[in-house]
Amino acid sequence: MKRLFIVVLCIVYCALCIDLKAQDKKEAQPLRYVNATEFRMINKGFFDTETTYSRLPMYLKDSVRPDLWDRGLCSAGVAIRFATDSKRVGVRYRLLKDFHMYHMADTGTKGADLYIRNEKGKWEYVNTCRPMVKDKETKECEKVFVDNFDGSMHEFIIYLPLYDGVTEMFVAVDSTANLIQPQVDSPRKDKRIVMYGTSVLQGGCATRTGMAGTNIIQRDLDCEVINLGFSGEGKMDMCIARAMAQIPNVACYVLDPVPNCTEKMCDTLTYAFVSELHRLRPEVPIVMVEGHTYTYAKYDTFFKDYLPKKNAAWHKNYKQLKKDGIKNLYYVTTEGLFGYDNEGTVDGIHYTDLGYRYYAQKLEKVLKRFVK
Repeated sequence: MKRLFIVVLCIVYCALCIDLKAQDKKEAQPLRYVNATEFRMINKGFFDTETTYSRLPMYLKDSVRPDLWDRGLCSAGVAIRFATDSKRVGVRYRLLKDFHMYHMADTGTKGADLYIRNEKGKWEYVNTCRPMVKDKETKECEKVFVDNFDGSMHEFIIYLPLYDGVTEMFVAVDSTANLIQPQVDSPRKDKRIVMYGTSVLQGGCATRTGMAGTNIIQRDLDCEVINLGFSGEGKMDMCIARAMAQIPNVACYVLDPVPNCTEKMCDTLTYAFVSELHRLRPEVPIVMVEGHTYTYAKYDTFFKDYLPKKNAAWHKNYKQLKKDGIKNLYYVTTEGLFGYDNEGTVDGIHYTDLGYRYYAQKLEKVLKRFVK
């Protein structure tokens, strides 16, 4: 009799679970997908680009190295701003390549992060789209970040992939929810920081997209930060300086190309590159950042001497530029760029999330004066 009672109880329990699941399924609204181009796109310097979310203007395509153009197709730093009262918020997007690197998490390479503006007016991380591509033809990724928001209006940011491109993107919400333009000017678009550099600036190797250094600075200083980091291709091309000068509402330029340049390039290209940028935008401050020292440099007899020589050539040009009358020129040294404990990189060179936090903190001490 006792055994029969237990069996009946289990059957009733299972029936209730099935009924509840069916009820939830019945009550759940279908998702509505809205093209992300309907909303404010932030941290993007140029809009006449090959794809909606790439970073270099089309007129440069035939005049730059193919590898530089390829890096510009990555959507590093680009993000979407919107507001919604939906209980569910998600994303669907198609990747350009479905790219993978052995030393960087796929969530950083080609994932997408959701941030919410919290009750204190600060941007707070919510969740990540893990880029599990099932169809190699469409290269489509999809994620519902949260199923049960409280139903009140909230402000959001979705950060796009750092080392892959996006061909199309949709914001997903409940079918009856309001999905509107952001109601708060955050980050500010009247004072933008433009940062130029290498793979580290592009975002290698943040574990997720919101943790790239430029995105951290954007949230901390609450202003748009345009990511012009090009992995292996931050070589002070003059056309890039001229393109940077065309970006409107710039409060400051940050130049961090030394890791991709030889000592000779630092010696011979720096003066012309910085001078051209200053000539075209004399009112905008320029911050020159030294190349970071590799974690193993003090133990490697070649790099122990080589990296300081590049920075010395970079600094020599800085002093000459100042001597020749460029007043709004600033300099950031290598010390502490990824911290002081040698734990800020994934491979001795490229930053972890910890390294990016240190990097942002050091630069923000200089940058915050320009975006007040």
